[in-house]
Amino acid sequence: MTAIRALLLCSCLGLLGPGGGQPFLRLRPSPSDNLPVKDIVEHPDPEYDPKEQDLDERTLRKKLGSHFDPGFMAVAVPGPANASGAEAAAGRGRAALPAELRRLELGPPQGPRLKVGKKARRKVLQWLWAYTYCPVLYTWKDLGVRFWPRYIKEGNCFAEKSCSLPEGMFCKPVKSVTKTFLRWHCQGWSSQKYCTWIPVQYPLISECKCSC
Repeated sequence: MTAIRALLLCSCLGLLGPGGGQPFLRLRPSPSDNLPVKDIVEHPDPEYDPKEQDLDERTLRKKLGSHFDPGFMAVAVPGPANASGAEAAAGRGRAALPAELRRLELGPPQGPRLKVGKKARRKVLQWLWAYTYCPVLYTWKDLGVRFWPRYIKEGNCFAEKSCSLPEGMFCKPVKSVTKTFLRWHCQGWSSQKYCTWIPVQYPLISECKCSC
C-alpha cells in the first residue's frame, strides 16, 4: 500500500503565550502518514482572530478563486454530510462488486475450482464484499474562525468492526485529495503584529481499503 503523505500547511510564526515564556507555536500537525488531520491547537487569545472587516465573503471568495469547492467546504453551518456508522455497516455489500472480486474463482488455491450455480456464486461474492467493503464516511468539521471557508467535509474510514474473515484487518485510508483553504496568518507581537489571509492545503481521505 502506498503511504499517504499529507502536510497541512497552516503554520504561523511563534506567538508569546499568555504570561510570556516559551513561544506558543501554531504548527499543527507535523508531516504525517495519518489521516484524517488531527485537531489544530490554536492560540486562545481572540486578538489573533480575524475581525468582522476581514470576513467579507465576496472578497474571500475572490481571493480563493477556483479553489472554492462547495462539495467539500461551506461558509455557514451545513447539514448532515453522510450516513452514520450504523447505516454504513448495514449498507456494506450493497455497492457494486469490484472487478477483482467478480473474477474471483471459488475454491482452494491449489485445488480444483468449486462449481456452484450463478445465483449461489453471486450470493457468496456479495457476502464476501459485505465484509471487505470500506466506505468513506463524511462528516462536517468546524475548523474555526481562523480558516475560510470555516467548515470542511472530512472523510473517515469505517472502523467499527473488522473487514476480513478471519478478523484482524481493518479499513484504512489508501488515497487522499487536497483542498485549498484560506488561513488567517499572524506574525509579530501585540500592536506590531501583521495578519492576513494565506492559501493553505488541507488533505482529505478519498478512498479506504481493507488492510492489515
